[in-house]
Amino acid sequence: MQREQPTISTLIRAIALLLTALTGFAGLAYEVAWQRYLATLLGAHSEATAAVLAIFLGGLSAGYWLFGAVTRALVSRSRATGTPPPLLLCYGGVEAAIGVYALLFPWLFRAAQQVSLWLPTGGGLFAFAADVMLAAALIGPPAVLMGGTIPLLTQALARSLEDATRLHALVYATNTAGAFVGALAAGFALVPRLGLDGVARSMGVINLGAGALFALIGLRRRDVVPLASREQPDVSGAGARAYAAAALLVGFGAMTCQAILIRIGGLALGSSEFTFAMVVAAFVLSIAIGSLAVSSLPRVGRAVLPAALWSTVLAFGYLYLRMDEAPYWGHLLRTYFTSHPETFYVYYAAAFVATLCAIGPAAALSGAALPLIFDAVREEMGDLGAKAGRLYSQNTVGSLLGALVGGYALLFWLDLHHVFRVALAAFALAAALVTARRYLPTRPGASIAMFALAVSVLVLLPPWDPGRLSAGFFRQREPLPWTYDGPQAVPSFKTLFYDDDPTASVAVMNTGPDAISIVVNGKSDGNTRADVHTMSLAALLPALFADRAERAFVIGYGTGITTGFLAEVAGMQSVTVAEISSGVLAAAPLFDYANNGASHHPKVERVRSDAYRALLRSGGRYDVIVSEPSNPWVAGIEMLYSREFLRAARDHLEPGGAYVQWYHLYENNNRAVQLVLQNFAEVFDQVTLWRSQATDVLLIGLKDAPLAYDLARVEQRFARPDLRAALARIGIHELPELLVHEGLPLGVLHAAGPSGLPPHTLYHPRLSFEAGRGFFAGAAAKLPFLGYGQPAQIGYQRSLLRRYLERFDGAPPPEIWDAMIARACGVILPHCSTLVAAWSRGKHSDEVRARLDALRANGVPPESRLDLVPLLRFFYGEPVEVAATTPEELERQQSVYFERYYHALPLPPGSLATLWQHCKGGPACREGLRDANRFATTRQLPPAWAAQQR
Repeated sequence: MQREQPTISTLIRAIALLLTALTGFAGLAYEVAWQRYLATLLGAHSEATAAVLAIFLGGLSAGYWLFGAVTRALVSRSRATGTPPPLLLCYGGVEAAIGVYALLFPWLFRAAQQVSLWLPTGGGLFAFAADVMLAAALIGPPAVLMGGTIPLLTQALARSLEDATRLHALVYATNTAGAFVGALAAGFALVPRLGLDGVARSMGVINLGAGALFALIGLRRRDVVPLASREQPDVSGAGARAYAAAALLVGFGAMTCQAILIRIGGLALGSSEFTFAMVVAAFVLSIAIGSLAVSSLPRVGRAVLPAALWSTVLAFGYLYLRMDEAPYWGHLLRTYFTSHPETFYVYYAAAFVATLCAIGPAAALSGAALPLIFDAVREEMGDLGAKAGRLYSQNTVGSLLGALVGGYALLFWLDLHHVFRVALAAFALAAALVTARRYLPTRPGASIAMFALAVSVLVLLPPWDPGRLSAGFFRQREPLPWTYDGPQAVPSFKTLFYDDDPTASVAVMNTGPDAISIVVNGKSDGNTRADVHTMSLAALLPALFADRAERAFVIGYGTGITTGFLAEVAGMQSVTVAEISSGVLAAAPLFDYANNGASHHPKVERVRSDAYRALLRSGGRYDVIVSEPSNPWVAGIEMLYSREFLRAARDHLEPGGAYVQWYHLYENNNRAVQLVLQNFAEVFDQVTLWRSQATDVLLIGLKDAPLAYDLARVEQRFARPDLRAALARIGIHELPELLVHEGLPLGVLHAAGPSGLPPHTLYHPRLSFEAGRGFFAGAAAKLPFLGYGQPAQIGYQRSLLRRYLERFDGAPPPEIWDAMIARACGVILPHCSTLVAAWSRGKHSDEVRARLDALRANGVPPESRLDLVPLLRFFYGEPVEVAATTPEELERQQSVYFERYYHALPLPPGSLATLWQHCKGGPACREGLRDANRFATTRQLPPAWAAQQR
């Protein structure tokens, strides 16, 4: 009597599938962390994305093939020896090995960083290939090990040949469902809280635990159900080749579409890390849903696979036709949510659901394709584990090609809509091959005819509208006149230039008379009119304060204005510009009219490379380094604000050199600002902050420059013909007009001490998370109030404007006041109203009112808040009556003191106590007066006031 073979129990299989979901969670968390790691190594977010996807998928492909062979060998040996094969025990060892590697990964990565400095640089494919090889050495080994999941578990857990299709779809689906959760968790929580090293190590612990449990399950001896084919296999191999090609093409098409959808998601919702994680998670979840749908089918009919593949073509084709509407739908969704930080996660949850609804049907059909192909070939060869391994290996090779070729290489020559059509053609070819195999096996030309017909249709598809894609509607949080009229009502902005390069979608748009903008991924990164003060001062301030200005390094070309102004400084010998985007460099000549012909200036060398490695690989040091990247909520930008990068920049300065960092207060929050200021003050011993216009600031770090802030030397530099002419181009004709831009004098930040926040580093990128929350809220952040104690004392002593005004014994001539007020109010500096209030001391209210009316008549923007002048006059001790007396209103008035404090013309600390003496409201009034008196006597910030500043 034949002994009945024990099969695996339902409970054990359920536990194994749960562990599979957990390892899928860890796998996508690794992928997100690796992408951030490699962004610091490769320098570009998009290149890191392409590299991680390609290597991850290539490793999986190799793992599927390798462990398919291992599975076959284990089963064959067990049959020869009559002992059960240790498949789950083997798989437990694989998971444990992944965990050990993850624990070691932080040290391995730092070693690879040192090696990377010896690799070729530049923007070509050869340099990218060298980068990918190094990245493959880092993340290839664990990716190969992850490839053991499908072949080992399919063979180990299947109960019968008929159960194989359902089982392997369940393994694929549960692993993918875990990956979906891992992508969201890593992007929104794990990386900001644990850092990259923390994610790697915590996921390593998960893999070690899963490995141990699988090994324990594997110790239970059992026989493996025979899964050999019961039918005569296709001896010609034609069917196997057709299905293998279809699996590869589906993988290529799906991964290419995912890469393009990530880019479109950035144009619709902003190219942040949150968008990246959300689109990846939606795609992965859809694939899991497609696989689960296959696992639920009681029977797979003959027509299901061809129908699924042609439906995939149609679904992605429909997406293609609606793709340039994505920015409209992103804007519409945003208008339904308030800008309170508390709604941040609710908004992204809604955005995820909307993304899932949009791409879900097409992605789910592509996810169902592979299990259906598996079902089609499972009767044609034996050794199910090996079969699954080979099939998934072929599919993953296609995914690798989709990530590298479709998601990166093709964009050197094609735009996004062209590449999406290539993906559609891949799906169509897969559908044609399978249809011909199923219904016309004796007519080899049938698949070619069907494919040719499909391609002829694809060629007729309309291109996407670059004016709509690049409009940046995701920054419009309030309804516009056309918001609720549907996508057909969206205006299409005329583009002077457009290019989808491998790293970004770049457009040049006309925004007014003689004003054009460089728009990168839907966000303006420079305008020749609106941003000219910031971009010019970023070049001219270091030329004023550095000991020499002979060699300069600029991070980010943008409009080229900073580069062009630096090139025209007398004595400047060379200006090296590092720009990662080939599209930005291609658009450069359009801006030559505004930047002294920077694109062909003989002193300018443009380097197509990421700033980090371009700076580290540069042969010498520089007198001036200027960093003008995009906003740090943009994926990949936060590394340029990291402690490690700032140290690298400082080390590449000559003694007496100056490093200038642009930063923004608009669409930001206070914690992000404090992270940037804290990092800057930690790295540079001498730091000052200048305000270029309303919400743009320039941080200047000086290296060993004891004479940099000697007023006489600054005045002497200002008188140089080259600098005087350059400053005159932006409306600065006299020295006090320049000095009113000084925000925090030298030494103030260091006197204030650290903010107490943990630092922003390459390996714990906190800034992108905080900046992303600030961008969502859309409000303006505030600089920390430093008008107290030692910071206030140092600010008053070292203020260049205050020292300049001392020449006039407290009574500057009217033309000096006129020049300062006109400049501060004209470029919307926050000190506009403070200057007017300081000028008004001792003057009659009628004269003050006439001055305010004249300023308004001359076009001073409302952002200058001239309505605050009466309150500021009160703070300066003028006899102005305080009308409001409630604690809430007095707190609002007190906030004006904090926001408009100016170190050159400091507000008396005792004026707050005078303000609170007007309070009528019980305990809150007494508490406010007590804190105000404490501030006046000790010059220290009371804890309650300090908390308000945060």
